[in-house]
Formats: sequence, structure tokens, C-alpha cells
Amino acid sequence: MKYDQIAKELLEAIGGKENLSALAHCATRLRLVLHDESKVNQEALDKMDAVKGTFSTGGQFQIILGAGLVNNVYHELARLTGLQEMSTTDVKDAGAKRLHPLQRFVKLLSDIFVPIIPAIVAGGLLMGINNILIAKDLIFEGKSLIEAYPEISDLAALINTFANAAFVFLPILIGFSATQRFGGNPYLGAALGMLMVHPDLLNGYDYGSALTSGSIPAWNIFGMEIEKVGYQGTVLPVLAASFILAKTEQFLRKYIPSALANLLTPLFTIFITGILTFTAVGPLTRLAGNVLTDGLVWLYDTAGVIGGALFGLGYAPIVITGMHHSFIAVETQLLADFVKTGGTFIFPVAAMSNVAQGAATLAVFLMTKDKKVKGIASAAGISAVLGITEPAMFGVNLKLRYPFIAAIIGASVSTAFITIFKVKAVALGAAGLPGIISIRPDSIVPYVIGMVISFVVTSVMTIILAKRAAKKAAQ
Repeated sequence: MKYDQIAKELLEAIGGKENLSALAHCATRLRLVLHDESKVNQEALDKMDAVKGTFSTGGQFQIILGAGLVNNVYHELARLTGLQEMSTTDVKDAGAKRLHPLQRFVKLLSDIFVPIIPAIVAGGLLMGINNILIAKDLIFEGKSLIEAYPEISDLAALINTFANAAFVFLPILIGFSATQRFGGNPYLGAALGMLMVHPDLLNGYDYGSALTSGSIPAWNIFGMEIEKVGYQGTVLPVLAASFILAKTEQFLRKYIPSALANLLTPLFTIFITGILTFTAVGPLTRLAGNVLTDGLVWLYDTAGVIGGALFGLGYAPIVITGMHHSFIAVETQLLADFVKTGGTFIFPVAAMSNVAQGAATLAVFLMTKDKKVKGIASAAGISAVLGITEPAMFGVNLKLRYPFIAAIIGASVSTAFITIFKVKAVALGAAGLPGIISIRPDSIVPYVIGMVISFVVTSVMTIILAKRAAKKAAQ
């Protein structure tokens, strides 16, 4: 391939080097920040054989080229434009400046929670394994695995301990990540998280029963009582506290002499933030978090099939806006409060939507005679079924429109079905076919049936809408 020629054509199609502000690349995509995206010649990009699809998200215009090719074209683009090589993080920061306040808030949540997802996934999957061991009637009638084989009971207890760790000490993970994102010392953020789950405090999971019995311990400081309650498994309190910690640290560094900064800044930062956390910020945000969690659970339990159908219908459009990243914080809270919530219902909805997008793309692959579209659709469809939908959604379905319409219909029907059975996940992961391992054991069968419904309904709808589109084009 003539990489320099591809780079020249791309540069011309995006409005010239004057329209390019920053560029980087990941494994398969060019990530560009443009001054004016309206100058992009989308038709020219679509005609290029090297281009597998394009989409705009988070202030970046991304061009899908594929593994290997993207590296060579990127270097040619950098040479032609004279722009220095940048990391994807640098480009994200440059693109974020172009976002409106709500988009910036969603990106903020994503930046905080994405780094800690592996720990949450590991804990959740271990929780799923533990549930399989202790679930009755799953394999043996009237018995669980550990009742049938008592010798593995300690193994189940060990796995349960491993599974709970990430959620019990969740404030430490969030404190580190959030404080770093807010511009503070992440290790002070971790220390704040440790303070919020200190063993001398009443365990946060026991707060409800202690409140009912009137046995909540407290510090008596100059006549003021401060509840000695921990924040195990919480999200909002530690987010707010981390923000205050980062801003307090930044404020103190401006006024404390540099000779004393390393001694006094951490001391006052932790002390001031700790006092505010236990007196005001923590109790208020704990209440807000409980209201949010209870509200979501109530909505899912009472809205029924109609609520599920509407959520399934709207999930893919939400993904287009990038707002789905805000769900990470909500899902983390739902998983952390597993005893009350039973897991997250958002993950299965995402899986139904992703499978539907993949089914629509694979249907296009079978019907189209366009070789370029076939090449994109085959790989993108499989990728979507496995949980990665961007190539399918932006490279095929949205361009042709009718596959996207078919996909949201299929997602709506399948989500309505899994809502009937209250399907929930105990972990995050790839929302699609591999997501089976993240689903609660008693929800696995309806989850699989839901994916089949999503695939079949979407495929049929794609064929019907394709024939209608072909008739209109012929008239």
C-alpha cells in the first residue's frame, strides 16, 4: 500500500492540515481533533478503500483503518502536517476542551472509573463463582454444591473473601483514581479512602440495622457528636471527598512555604477533608447515593416490560452521545450494594443492545453486494456480538440507517424479555456473548434466550427494512 497517498487523501478529506489540531492512534483507529468537523468530506472518506468507518466522540474524529495500517498512515500524517507525536491521552485532553459541560462531566466519570474496572470485574466474577457454589437447585435438587460436597465449603469461603475485597475497600480505589483526576496527590486520596473504611468505624453495611436499634457509635468533640460510620461499598461520598481533598491540597500549596509544604500540606489536607467528610459531606452524599440506588432498583422492579423495552430502545442512541460512560458509576454502586440490589441490570441491557448491533451488521454482510461494506461488516458484526460495537454502529449501521433502526427494535424486544426475569449481572465485562460469565447464576438461561431473541428479531427486521429501502430506491 502507498501509505503516503492514503495519508494525503485522508488529509484532504478532513479539510486539510489547517483543520487538524491534534492526532494520535490506537490499535485500529486514527484519533483526530479537528478545528471544524463540518469541513470533513464524509463522502470522500466513505469511498476510500482503506477507511473501514468513521465516527465522532468525546471531541475526537476517529477513522477506523485496521491494525497495522493505522500505524503507517499515522506516521505519514504526522510527517505531512508537521504535528508532533501525541499519546491518546493528550488527544483526549485536547478533544475534551471542545465538549460542552455535560459531556465533560461524563468524561470525568469515565476517567475516574475506567482505570478501576479490572478490579471490579475480578471481584464481580469471583462473586459469580461463589454464587454458583452456594446456589441451591442449580445442579442438585434442593442442594447447593457446597452442601453436596462439604469439603469445598472453605474454598467457597476463600473465594467469597477474594470477591468482596474490591467492594469493601472500594473507597480506596476510587479515592486514588478520583483524586488523581481532580489534580491532587493520588496517595493522599488512597489514604482518605482508607480512613473511610477504617476498622475502628462501624461497617457501612451495618449502618441500617444500627440506625434502627439506635446503637450508632459517635465521637464527642467539644460537645458535637460525629458518627463513627464507615463508607464501605459507597461511590458518591468518596467522589465528593476526593474532590474536596484535591482542591484543599491545591489551596494549601499556594500559601504554605515550600520548606514546610511536605510536612504541613498532607497533614492539613487529610485532617480538614476528614472532618468535612464525617460531619457533612459523607452523610449527605450517603443519603443521596442510597436514594439513587433505591430509585433505580424501584424503577427496574416496577416499570416492568415497558420500562425495559424503553431502556433497550434508547441504549444505542445513548451510546452515540457518549452518555453511557456515566453508567459506570451507577453500575459500580449497584454492584457494591449487592446484598440490596442483587447486581446491576444495566450490563444485561447493554449486552442485548450490543448483540442487536452485531446481528444487524451481519445481516448487512449477508445481503449487500458492496465488497467494501462486506469487508467492514464481517469483522465489525462479530466484534459487536462479542461486546465492541463502535465499528459496527459507526462503520455500517448508522450509515445505512435501516440496520440501526432494526437493531434498536431488536434490543427493545430482548430487553423487555430479560426484564420479566429480572436478569442481573454480578460483574462488569464484555457486554455480549462473553458476558455470560458476568451474569448471576439464576439469570443465565434467560440472558442467553434474550441474546437469541435480540439476534433473531434484529436480523429479521434488518432484512424487512432493507427490502423496503431497496423498493424506495427503485421508485
